[in-house]
Amino acid sequence: MKSSIKSKVLFVLSLLFGLFFINAGLNKFLNYMPMPKEMPEKMMKAFAAFTEIGWLMPLVGLAEIVGGLLIIFPRTRALGALIIFPVWVGILLTNIYQDTSGLPIALGFGLILLWIMYENRHKYFPLISSTNTRATIG
Repeated sequence: MKSSIKSKVLFVLSLLFGLFFINAGLNKFLNYMPMPKEMPEKMMKAFAAFTEIGWLMPLVGLAEIVGGLLIIFPRTRALGALIIFPVWVGILLTNIYQDTSGLPIALGFGLILLWIMYENRHKYFPLISSTNTRATIG
């Protein structure tokens, strides 16, 4: 794939990915999308447990909004991917252990997220490089 086409495809996928997570995050605060009527009991119990922890859903919503916004812009995309990654892991595990009907979508989002992270891998090297970890004790 040519670099120009590849970067355009990555931008479009990042835009849609970011908008999806912004929407999901806003919904955690504004509740404008109704819950599905036909949800398995196991999934309903999991969501009830998530909401029982009062700070969890606002934290996830905030991470989705901030991460989604950052992923849209190429300059901040790597940071946005780091913020969204643990949220995506939670989505994936929920779809594996609670209700597998959303697993194909979760895996699709995972592929997009991993591609974004792969394309920005050079930005992550300073985080894991042993040459940049000089500890100074004052």
